[in-house]
Amino acid sequence: MNQPIFHLAFPVADIPQTKAFYVDGLGCIPGRESPHALILNLYGHQLVAHVTEDTLTPQKAIYPRHFGLIFTQEADWQELLERAKSKHLKFREEPKYRFANSLLEHDTFFLEDPFYNLMEFKYYRYPEAIFGNAEYTAIGDRI
Repeated sequence: MNQPIFHLAFPVADIPQTKAFYVDGLGCIPGRESPHALILNLYGHQLVAHVTEDTLTPQKAIYPRHFGLIFTQEADWQELLERAKSKHLKFREEPKYRFANSLLEHDTFFLEDPFYNLMEFKYYRYPEAIFGNAEYTAIGDRI
């Protein structure tokens, strides 16, 4: 491994439900597991689901908190979209095309796991929009 790997820990209420969504649904590769936590490989990045006794509640909107992936190949984004549909995962926001006819244009969709964690999956038409194009101020949708 030559590149750093992203790590994200997030709350869940139940390990079997977590596995059903992330492993069976999204296609994550499971790693170490205990009754209180599960390590998941999401496209080479480490997610750790930690069981909490806190009450988990849905966000009113997709902002401010969500996580996800940016695909560099449109076919990979489309493949995950089709998998999510075929596995009947919950779409918080259906696939859409944002910022048409600009250097920021991209495809996106949001999923919600059984514990209200939101994930966004994107594909940018122009890779420089991922970190560049600072002269543009549009970020996300209006709240």
